[in-house]
Amino acid sequence: MIIVWILLGLVVLLAVVGVVMYNGLIGLRNKVEEGWRQIDVELKRRHDLIPNLVETVKGYASHERGTLEEVMQARSAAMSGASTPAAAAQAEGQLSQALGRLMAVAEAYPDLKANQNFLALQQELTSTEDRIASSRRYYNALVRELNTKVESVPSNIVANMAGVKRAEYFETPATEAVAPSISFGDDAPAGAPAVSPSTQPGAVGGPSTAPGGAPGALPQAQAPGAAQPDPTSDAAPGQPDPRTPGA
Repeated sequence: MIIVWILLGLVVLLAVVGVVMYNGLIGLRNKVEEGWRQIDVELKRRHDLIPNLVETVKGYASHERGTLEEVMQARSAAMSGASTPAAAAQAEGQLSQALGRLMAVAEAYPDLKANQNFLALQQELTSTEDRIASSRRYYNALVRELNTKVESVPSNIVANMAGVKRAEYFETPATEAVAPSISFGDDAPAGAPAVSPSTQPGAVGGPSTAPGGAPGALPQAQAPGAAQPDPTSDAAPGQPDPRTPGA
């Protein structure tokens, strides 16, 4: 009789644990779906800002037709409704690249950069990008938690029984995560952008990373006060000149 009660207690305990795991998995899945809806709202806001931005740029740079059409085509592809977060991330990455090229073109037109409508749209787009990044971090954190439970024992058993599957991350490709910083200097020839120096250590054209190294310093510069070689002498540095008497 005692054994029967023990077995019954184990069954009840397993049932309670199973119900708790099931509720936790369902709750996480709903949070992941809610997180994705937040990203979708911000992406739609981004898509709505782009036509006004393109029209504003067109008023000052109408001959940049190729760049403007590329942005609108990338926008249409991003709005087509990707079936998965990974596909949506790929489409949004292409749109980010096209927007980066549009902003680079805008740098060549001082009147456009001073336009209040363009500045307002640019600021709104930047704010939207920040909200997308924040929503992406929140969503990916929920996806990681859900996937961990789906793959871990014993919650994976309950997940299989409940039909809870792994969720996909929403991540921008690494090559598209950082847009190039491009500026047009006053002395630069028309149509030739000058890329701003990189801040990455060891980057070509970037500031010196050596201790005390000044930007733009030539390699192997001779220290102040060091003996300068005589251009009229054939002697090597540090050797007496054979033409000097008594050498």
